[in-house]
Amino acid sequence: MNAQPIGWGEGGSGTIHHIAWRAKDDEEQEAFRAKAEESRLLPTPVIDRQYFNAVYFREPGGMLFEIATDPPGFANDEPVEHLGEKIMLPAWFEPHRESIEKNLTPVEVRVLKGDV
Repeated sequence: MNAQPIGWGEGGSGTIHHIAWRAKDDEEQEAFRAKAEESRLLPTPVIDRQYFNAVYFREPGGMLFEIATDPPGFANDEPVEHLGEKIMLPAWFEPHRESIEKNLTPVEVRVLKGDV
């Protein structure tokens, strides 16, 4: 029996885009990045994602991994007590806000009885 290589899949509902690991700070992230580089996994430079910094690399099978920092955090542009009340976008997505919001499925926040 001859094994045939399987091609790359397509992204969509039910698929995994990437797996993210948490780094507590920039120093820990750089240690992970150095280890990925030592292993010849070709990590990206640190990328500023506004709410965290990210480094990406693929393992030999093609799975994409991310190492993301805790800081600066999701409260860097709105108070913690108001997180999730409105859609916050990184600055580079603001020009596309109308199009992004138009394509979002409305979210209904449900509360269990007794939790009110």
